[in-house]
Amino acid sequence: MKRILLALAFASLGGAALAADGPQAGALPVAKAPAGAEAYIIAPKDGATVSGEFTVRFGLKGMGVAPAGVDKEATGHHHLLVDVKELPPAGQPIPKDAQHLHFGGGQTETTLKLAPGTHTLQLELGDANHVPFDPPVVSRRITVHVK
Repeated sequence: MKRILLALAFASLGGAALAADGPQAGALPVAKAPAGAEAYIIAPKDGATVSGEFTVRFGLKGMGVAPAGVDKEATGHHHLLVDVKELPPAGQPIPKDAQHLHFGGGQTETTLKLAPGTHTLQLELGDANHVPFDPPVVSRRITVHVK
């Protein structure tokens, strides 16, 4: 019993020290992206006027696409960021909400339906656990005008 209590006390002290020393509490290991890796949006083009429902095609250079949960070097899956001003924090899973769309099945396109107006789109590649790569593999942010 004494050993268990000592082990628990040591673990709790070590855990607190690690959290204080680490970059962020709860941060996950970050996979390294190969040099030159690049995500890009094939369609629509920047500045395009689209209907309320349109197809977004994803591109990737220097890496492969694999479903979420597949932990293979130099592969990941796409996340489409809609009207997002700042990239999700490093070491944290990309959120899953109406602005951070996950394509964990390895999809390379989607049909998107947006309200009329001007919107921004950007891709970010996540690893097997939806965590952005280091350095982040992101596309240029494009603007679309939905009629």
